[in-house]
Amino acid sequence: MKFEEVEQYGFGTFKQPEKINSLEGYPKIEGWNFDNRFEYDKFVKQLNSTGLQATNLGKGIEITRTMIREKAEIYLTFTSNAISSGTREIICWLCKHKKVKAIVTSAGGIEEDIIKCFKPFVIGEFTDRGRELFEQGINTIGNIFVPNDRYIYYDKFMKEVFLDLYERYTKQKKRLSVSNFIKELGLKINNEESYLYWCAKNNISVFCPAITDGSTGDLMVFFKQQHQDFEIDIVDDIYKMTRMVSDSEKSGIICLGGGSPKHAIMNANIFREGADYAVIINTHEGYDGSDSGAPISESITWAKIKKNAPAVKINCDFSIAFPILVSQTFAQPFLEKRVDPKNK
Repeated sequence: MKFEEVEQYGFGTFKQPEKINSLEGYPKIEGWNFDNRFEYDKFVKQLNSTGLQATNLGKGIEITRTMIREKAEIYLTFTSNAISSGTREIICWLCKHKKVKAIVTSAGGIEEDIIKCFKPFVIGEFTDRGRELFEQGINTIGNIFVPNDRYIYYDKFMKEVFLDLYERYTKQKKRLSVSNFIKELGLKINNEESYLYWCAKNNISVFCPAITDGSTGDLMVFFKQQHQDFEIDIVDDIYKMTRMVSDSEKSGIICLGGGSPKHAIMNANIFREGADYAVIINTHEGYDGSDSGAPISESITWAKIKKNAPAVKINCDFSIAFPILVSQTFAQPFLEKRVDPKNK
C-alpha cells in the first residue's frame, strides 16, 4: 500500500470527527496543581477530573455522600485483611459513631479484632523469606507480621467464651446464632479499641457467613470434641440479614474486598430487587467469573444492584481508598468542627 493510500484511509493518522463539538460539556481532564495553596478538601475534589481510578474514587465519595444524605441504611462488608491492617481503626470509628446499619465480614475479621486487643500486629515487609519466618514462628499478611503467640491469647480467651456460652445457651436449650455469638465476643472483650465492642454496645449486627473458616473454626472443633451437643445456628443469621435488608427503605452497600462477605450482602439484596447504592473497593478482576471481581453490570444482571442505582467499582487497595472516602463523607463534619477556629 502506498503512502497516499494510507493517508486516504486514515491509517496512522487521526480522522477529523464528524461533529467537532461532540464532546462539548464533558469534564476536562485536569489534576492538582501544587502551585496552588494546598487544601485537602479541594485536593480530593480534584480526583473527579483526574481520570482513571482517581475519578472512580471521586464517584465513590459522591455516592456515599448521597447514601448519607438520603438516610440509606448502609451495609459495610470487608475481608479479614481490613482488620489485619490499620483500616480496623477506621471501621471501629464508624461503629462507635453508629454510621452503619450492619457489618458482614469473614472469620479473620472477627478473631483478629479480638487478638489485637491483647497484642498488636506489626509492620514487616513484603518478602519471600517464608521458610525463615516459619522457623521463627512468624506469619505474614502481606507486609504485616503476626507472631504465633498472638493465637495463644485468643485460644485462652475463646475457651472461657465457649464454656460460658455452653452453660447459658446449650444447656438452657437456647438457640445461639452466629451474630449472637459475635455479639457475646464484643461484650466479653470490653475494649474500646475493638469494633466488635462498639457493635455490641450500639446494637449493630455483625454477620459472618463463614465463621468456621479460620482459627475460630478450629477452636470450635476442639470444644465440640468434649461437648458434642454444642451447636451454633448459621441459618438464623441468613434469615435475619435477608429480612433486615428487605425491610430497608433504602439500601446502601460499601464493600471492601470480595469473598463471602461481599457475596452475602449482595445476595441478601436480591430479595429487594437490588441495592439502591453501591461502592465496591477491591483489586479483583472479573475475567475469571469470580463474584469478588464482578463488575457493577454483572451484579445488575442478578438483581443485586438496581439497574439505575448510583454505583461504582474502585479498582484500588482499600487501605488507600477507604480512608480518603471516609474523610470526605462520614468523618467530614467531625473534621470541619476540629479545624473551625471557634472550636479550639
